[in-house]
Amino acid sequence: MKNVVSARWAGLLTVAAMLSLAACAPGSENSDSDAPSPDADIRTDAAELGDLTLTVWDQEVRGGQNEQIEALNAAFQEAYPNITIDRVSQSFDDLATTLRLALTDNEAPDVVQANNGRNTMGAFVEADQLVPLNAYADAYGWADRYSPSVLQYSTYSEDGTVFGEGNLYGLPQVGEVVGVYYSKAKLAALGLEVPQTWTEFGAALESAKAAGEIPMQLGNIEAWPAGHLFGPLQAATVDPAEITMLGLGNAGASWETPENEEAAATLQGWVDAGYFNDGPNGTDYDAAWQALAAGNGVFLIGGSWLAADLEDAMGDDVGFFAPAAEAGGAIATTGGTGLPFAVTTASENPDAAAAYIDFLTSDEAMETIAKTGNLPVNRTAELAPADGVQSDVYGVFGAVTTDGSLLPYLDYATPTFGDTLGQSLQDLIAGEVTPAAFTAALEADYGEFTGSAG
Repeated sequence: MKNVVSARWAGLLTVAAMLSLAACAPGSENSDSDAPSPDADIRTDAAELGDLTLTVWDQEVRGGQNEQIEALNAAFQEAYPNITIDRVSQSFDDLATTLRLALTDNEAPDVVQANNGRNTMGAFVEADQLVPLNAYADAYGWADRYSPSVLQYSTYSEDGTVFGEGNLYGLPQVGEVVGVYYSKAKLAALGLEVPQTWTEFGAALESAKAAGEIPMQLGNIEAWPAGHLFGPLQAATVDPAEITMLGLGNAGASWETPENEEAAATLQGWVDAGYFNDGPNGTDYDAAWQALAAGNGVFLIGGSWLAADLEDAMGDDVGFFAPAAEAGGAIATTGGTGLPFAVTTASENPDAAAAYIDFLTSDEAMETIAKTGNLPVNRTAELAPADGVQSDVYGVFGAVTTDGSLLPYLDYATPTFGDTLGQSLQDLIAGEVTPAAFTAALEADYGEFTGSAG
């Protein structure tokens, strides 16, 4: 889940980002990066790097996460017996607590998993504690392996102020995507097909309400879950490029637009129409998906991290999809990646560290990641299970990252935006603010951070 583990380029921004990455490639006259250049004699054959130890800090501690990293570490050391992996694994929370101090220590690790957000990776970039990986990306062909909409989440300007453009600072192994879970049996009983657009989804909610069903479950007592509902819904009316600028906290966009207000009005209209369970702001997040699993409700908007639990509870009855803004259009929805692996500037073996990251994220590694029950960030559709909800999840993530737009979590925008968005969505759902007041509150936070406030 993004809030536990914590993924734009669309339209012109896709082109801009790719050009930005190319501009920082080895030998580019426009490069402002301190990354190694061809003259630095980057060595990509790990077997020729001599005997050494790489210290790696990760947070791959849960079941399948630990299984895949252990398997890949063993395979790497078998392939390159000259390199020993000294693995230090910690929980997400513990890693966040200890990593800041570790990067300033004389014994800093070589490779770390750094949270993508401004407060972590952005701060490390600003402090010159992570190695720009542009030259390695060119040497290993990472731009061919990864979608630009995925690479954006590990990309910052050299000073750490612009998120999503500039230098590449890490690579993730896994992805995550937000979509709509549903009960196949209930949808069939309503005589409905899986909605393909947000308009069709709204009509399905209306049909479910008319039939006496709870159309959609939402547990928003923690305040952040409604952000995972609003983000995808926003893409029904707002251009993905605009959402990306807003979500990454980069100047040039505005929350106070008719399109954003329309998205807020749609959400509030669903509340007024009775499309949610009673008291969503007072319902626990886990209680909401458990209610769907127990047969109470037709739909639930949530992340790919819920798939395993829902499949355990619902078996073949649970499905997953993501609506498009219009019939036949590309899907744009909220999503992201697992924590990317980065190389610290304190490392004495950056070539070996980069080779290790390349190994962890190779096409072959994606097979190991899929076999251990994780969502591979690359080759997703190809490695999808034959059936079941995980097959749906893999398909949606693959479609979004290859042909659509993977939109950032909106709370990435500013250091305080998570609180601002959460409270504003609770107020919107409770009917305590108008859609115009909702977008104004978000604009105030975003505008102050980006310097665009009036």
